[in-house]
Amino acid sequence: MSEARRAVEAVWRIESARIVGALARYTRDFALAEDVAQEALAEALVGWETGGIPDNPTTWLLAVGRRRAIDAFRRRSAGDERYAVLARDLDETTPGPDTLFDPDAIDDDVLALMFTACHPVLSKEARIALTLRVVGGLTTDEIARAFLVPVATVQARITRAKKTLAAAQVGFSVPEPHERRERLGSVLSVVYLIFTEGSSASSGDAWIRTDLAEEALRLVRVLARLVPEPEVWGLLALLELTAARFPARLDRAGRPVLLEHQDRRRWDRSAILRGRAALARAAAAGRGLGPYGLQASMAECHAVAASVSETDWNRIVLLYEALGQVAPSPIVNLNRAVAVAMASGPAAGLRLVDEIEERGGLQGHHLVPAVRAEMLARLGRGSEARDEYLRAAELCENAAERAVLLAKAAQP
Repeated sequence: MSEARRAVEAVWRIESARIVGALARYTRDFALAEDVAQEALAEALVGWETGGIPDNPTTWLLAVGRRRAIDAFRRRSAGDERYAVLARDLDETTPGPDTLFDPDAIDDDVLALMFTACHPVLSKEARIALTLRVVGGLTTDEIARAFLVPVATVQARITRAKKTLAAAQVGFSVPEPHERRERLGSVLSVVYLIFTEGSSASSGDAWIRTDLAEEALRLVRVLARLVPEPEVWGLLALLELTAARFPARLDRAGRPVLLEHQDRRRWDRSAILRGRAALARAAAAGRGLGPYGLQASMAECHAVAASVSETDWNRIVLLYEALGQVAPSPIVNLNRAVAVAMASGPAAGLRLVDEIEERGGLQGHHLVPAVRAEMLARLGRGSEARDEYLRAAELCENAAERAVLLAKAAQP
């Protein structure tokens, strides 16, 4: 891969949401903003090879996207005077990079982009898929894995979502306070899925994608200031407490280090303090913790324990049971089985995993055989454990995680 192509991909991964957000604010057209951003990206792939990488790649992409938007509006202006006015407005304004990327501004372009993509005219599934694609910069393959649905389904959702927003003439802005609450659930779901993809990448060579995780953290911090609801604080707590373990999750060679082998002295104590403070804010509302707050409470159990064996696994089991009531899912059931195995022994956990597999809720997902393998190994059933590790490795699409599974399968 050439240096120019690597630069284009890096800038797009880091800045795509801000670029699309800025262009959406200029054009007042969500679908057009993404289209012209993609055109700018395509032009960069060619132009940076021959002309070199610009000093400010983000500004370069914004300028090209803006010119493409002006061209599009001029083409439309022949039939609609409104587009002619917008084209003139775009010609007369110059982007201000220093104001575009102020991470503390409440009218943050990325946040506005998220609320636009999560508009009530869209179905919940479409809101999340569109925002992951446009704001998170995830591919349709990555979104499909996060949703456990076919890629074609995700593509159809995104296409329909853009058409629906255009037909409804949805404006680009952070909504007024009375509108925020109804869109907040979808926004939180998107932030959580972006962070999840960053903290445990579903594909590729890297196990942790800190760019996505850090963007999710930034967004939820902005949300906590803008919409200080208990579940926003709960999500912030969950993300801070989870990210606190990042420094210990990879060894010096970049290989994954599982929880039981992590050097807890390397955990980010400042992040743990921030996470626990956010969790206290969520609990102080007195309404009971929601799904993110419950998961944050589990993360807190890990954060305050000196080791895996000293972790309060019985409390974690109870928290998973509560989570299963408010947000049931096969993944929650699988995680509860792991907690039961830690609290009551691997045989008890294995029975629950076998029940999950019989129901087929996670069919084709590598986590089921991976968890079964761990429990079989603890029960001394080495041959069966190796078979499960190999089955998990075959299903796993992340290279780093696959290497861990294969290494475990090779152990005597």
